[in-house]
Amino acid sequence: MPETAESYDYLIVGAGPAGCLLANRLSADPANRVLLLEAGGPDNYPWIHIPVGYLYCIGNPRTDWCFDTEAVPGLHGRSLKYPRGRVLGGSSSINGMIYMRGQAGDYDGWAAAGNPGWGWHDLLPLFKQMENHYAGGSVLHGAGGEWRVERQRLSWSILDAFREAAAQSGIASVDDFNGGDNAGCGYFQVNQQRGVRWNASKAFLRPVQGRANLTVLSGVEVQRLLLENGRASGVEGDWQGVRREWRARREVILCAGSIGSPTLLQRSGIGPRELLERLGIGVRHELPGVGGNLQDHLQLRLIYRISGAPTLNHIANSWWGKLGMGLEYLLRRSGPLSMAPSQLGAFAKSAPGQATANLQYHVQPLSLERFGEPLHRFPAFTASVCDLRPHSRGSVAIRSADARDKPLIQPNYLSDPRDLKVAADAIRLTRRIVAAPALAPYRPQEYKPGPDYQSEEDLQRAAGEIGTTIFHPAGTCAMGQGAQAVVDSRLRVHGMPGLRIADASIMPRLISGNSCSPVLVIAEKAAQMILADAERAQRVQPVAAPGVLAS
Repeated sequence: MPETAESYDYLIVGAGPAGCLLANRLSADPANRVLLLEAGGPDNYPWIHIPVGYLYCIGNPRTDWCFDTEAVPGLHGRSLKYPRGRVLGGSSSINGMIYMRGQAGDYDGWAAAGNPGWGWHDLLPLFKQMENHYAGGSVLHGAGGEWRVERQRLSWSILDAFREAAAQSGIASVDDFNGGDNAGCGYFQVNQQRGVRWNASKAFLRPVQGRANLTVLSGVEVQRLLLENGRASGVEGDWQGVRREWRARREVILCAGSIGSPTLLQRSGIGPRELLERLGIGVRHELPGVGGNLQDHLQLRLIYRISGAPTLNHIANSWWGKLGMGLEYLLRRSGPLSMAPSQLGAFAKSAPGQATANLQYHVQPLSLERFGEPLHRFPAFTASVCDLRPHSRGSVAIRSADARDKPLIQPNYLSDPRDLKVAADAIRLTRRIVAAPALAPYRPQEYKPGPDYQSEEDLQRAAGEIGTTIFHPAGTCAMGQGAQAVVDSRLRVHGMPGLRIADASIMPRLISGNSCSPVLVIAEKAAQMILADAERAQRVQPVAAPGVLAS
C-alpha cells in the first residue's frame, strides 16, 4: 500500500513555468499550504544557465523527457525528437529564451469562442504584472515583476543584412514584437539577466523558497490522480523509491504541460472511453477531448551558404574561436555563448489574404543537419520559418497505465492541405527575401532544401523533408464548452471538482509566437481565479449561531 504523506491546501503537479509561478502566488498567503511536485531534478546543471547550453540540455535525460513522435506521414514517415523540460523550471530551462506574447487576436479569439476574461485587454495587465522589462514600465511593459526581459548582447552582420533584405521585401523593421501586432522584423528580446538564462525557477521559486508554507519536491514520478467521492483529492506517485500519496484539501492543479497533463489524466481514468477500456484502466470520468487537439509549430529550416561574413559555424569549428568565445563570456557575459538559439525574428503574411502575420522566422547565424549534431564546417545562416496557425491536429495517448512508458505522440504535421499551401508560400517568401539586394554581397546559395525544388508539388514535398518541431505543443486539454473541451473558462476540469489545469494544454488554439510567456500568463490568470474561488467558498460557509459549534 502507498504511504500517505501530509495534506496540503493546493497540490501542483509540474514545476515548469506555470507550476513555478502558481507555487509563488498561492503560497503568498501564509494560511495556504502548497506542495509543488516535479519529476525532474534541481536546475543546477551549469549548461542550463549559459544560454548556448541549450545544445547540451535538449536530448539530455538530465533535463529533457527525451520524447519521440510516432512516424509522421506528412514528414514522409519521419519520427522527430520532441524535447520537453524535465527539471525545475521545466522547458524554460532548455528553451530558446525568446520573450513573446503572441497576437492580440489570439486571445480575443479565445474569448470569442466562449471563454470570458481571456481577451487581449484582459491579459495585458497580467503580462505587465509579471514583467521586469529592461526599458522600464510603459503602456505595454512592466517593471516590477519577476520575469526579466532584456535585449540580446550581440549582433551579427549577416543578420543585420537579412533584416535589411526583409525591409526591401516589404517586412518593416520593428523594435518590439509584443504590442499585440507582431508584424515586422527585428532582434528578439530574451529572458536573460546580464547574459545568463532567466528561467521560471529563478524568477518565481528561488525568491520564495524560504516560505514555511511552501514545499517543493523534485524527483517525484506522479502515477495517477486520486479520485474519491466524485472529486480529485490528491495524487499517487513514486518518490525516493517509495510509492506515496499526497492529499489536497482544496485543489489539485496540473501544470505538467501538453504531454504530461493529458497523459496523467488518462492514467487516472479520465479521457476517451475507447482508449481507457482498451488499456484496461477503466473509465472513471469520460472526457473525449483529453489528449486530442494537439497543435505545434512546424519549422522549415532553410539553410544558405554564404561568404564574406562571420557565422558561428566558422567560430565554433576553430579552437581559437572556441577559446575566444569562452573568454568573452567569462569576462563580459557576452559573445556567442550568451546568445539565444535564434537572434533575429520576423513576422509576415504568407499571402495577401491573411488577416495578420501567419509566419514567424527564427534567423540564426549558424547551420546544422539537425539538433544534437555538429555545426556545418562552411559559413551559413538558417532562416527557419513556421506556420503560426496550423490547421493540422494531432494527439497524445498513453501506452499503458505506467508513467515510465513514454506516450504515443502523433502531431500529424502537414495533414491539412491548407498547411501544405502555407508551407510552399513560406519557402517562396524566404527565397524572395534572400534574393533582395541587401544580402547580395554575401552571395547566398540555397543548401536546403535546394534550388531544384520549384513547383508547388516540389515545395510541399520539401516541407515534409526539412520540417521539424519548434517545440510549442499546445491544446491537448482545451478550454471551452464543446464536446471536445476538457476545462472551462476558469480552467476547472469539466465534471471533476477539485481539479484544474494551467499550462499550454488548455490553449483552444495555439498562439502566434513562442509559448513560454503565454503559459506564464495562463498561470497568472489561474492563480487569480483559484484564490478568488477560495475566498468565495469561505464567504458562503455557514456561520454557527452564538453558543453553537459549527459541524
